[in-house]
Amino acid sequence: MNTDFYRVKRLPPYVFEGVNKMKAAMRAEGRDVIDFGMGNPDLDTPSHIVEKLVESAQKTGVHRYSSSKGVAGLRRAQAGYYQRRFGVDLDPETEVIATLGSKEGLANLAAAISAPGDVILAPNPSYPIHAFGFMIAGGTLRHIPVPLTDEGQFDAAEYMTKLDRAVRHSVPKPTAIVVNFPSNPTALVCDLDFYTEIVAFAKKHEIWLLSDVAYSEIYFDDTPPPSILQVAGAKDVAVEFTSLSKTYSMPGWRMGFAVGNHHLIGALTRIKSYLDYGAYTPIQVAASAALNGPQDCIDDIRAVYKNRRDVLVESMSRAGWEIPPPLATMFAWAKLPEPFKALGSMEFSKLLLTEAEVAVSPGVGFGEYGEGYVRIGLVENEQRIRQAARSVRKVMDNADALMARYEGKLEAAQ
Repeated sequence: MNTDFYRVKRLPPYVFEGVNKMKAAMRAEGRDVIDFGMGNPDLDTPSHIVEKLVESAQKTGVHRYSSSKGVAGLRRAQAGYYQRRFGVDLDPETEVIATLGSKEGLANLAAAISAPGDVILAPNPSYPIHAFGFMIAGGTLRHIPVPLTDEGQFDAAEYMTKLDRAVRHSVPKPTAIVVNFPSNPTALVCDLDFYTEIVAFAKKHEIWLLSDVAYSEIYFDDTPPPSILQVAGAKDVAVEFTSLSKTYSMPGWRMGFAVGNHHLIGALTRIKSYLDYGAYTPIQVAASAALNGPQDCIDDIRAVYKNRRDVLVESMSRAGWEIPPPLATMFAWAKLPEPFKALGSMEFSKLLLTEAEVAVSPGVGFGEYGEGYVRIGLVENEQRIRQAARSVRKVMDNADALMARYEGKLEAAQ
């Protein structure tokens, strides 16, 4: 029997598998791994949201199938959020759909709008679903490197040059462009001028725009990240994905949204109507309470991540590893320490796990342009971050011996 399944065969090997197996084996041995590898929020969901879930779950009539596009009250709540936060008006009936997290929405929209052979322009490095959702759907990927300025910020002008070149040299013409700011994994941010330029570009070339702003509420300065829908006429070509996972620390609840262009929302609605009955109704009711209720909990969550960011940057610097402070997200995007640069991100991640019991995500797992970096999740408390930095310091102090040992293993393997 043939087990060489077409869509599974198209997926590349799972880059993180080796590191994950090592973590599991070390934990089975009783070793204390400090895990910065997964972007899995560790903070509790605010109590008023949990209380609304419990209250709703105790009512009759709420345990039946729900609505795959989201109950009306939840869609109205998301429209209200967009009006308050971005000054954007949305029609809850035609321009808002609830998703099972932003990841599910992105994957199902990819299936809805792309056919085998369609060209999709995705950032690199990027969160895997931005590219692989379209790959699973049969699309052809063209990666757009995400360039940095000398100051380590997003180089919008260089990006647009690369994007223009990609469109001119793609056959057939690309179907969609994926953008993600604040970015996972790089933590880069963009401004409204960039969105204005890329919306005009998409209109000119008649290409759909898919914007992922799952981290729009996790920022650390006085400039809240914008929405692409703030650009006049953006809804002609763009749809945007948000998530409650990070904003309200609700990752396991699996609640997100797609909003914007009514054709794209309609396509996603139709696909989802065949695939699911939506989230459990009490979860949708509690999600509405999150969006409509007191918002000071967002400030509290943001403050926790900012404190962790500051402790990470300061303590790792004292350990000899300079990490640029991210402006947003719950991640730091760090170059490999100079003594270990030759290892590459995968082998350095394994070395750090073995020698320091500290887990990070190798940058190459987010695309080839992520090589030379690792992603560090702010998902451990400040005490654990300092503990990790002390272990990293020992690795840095012993860099020559560790590298000599590693090179010896390579020679022996050859």
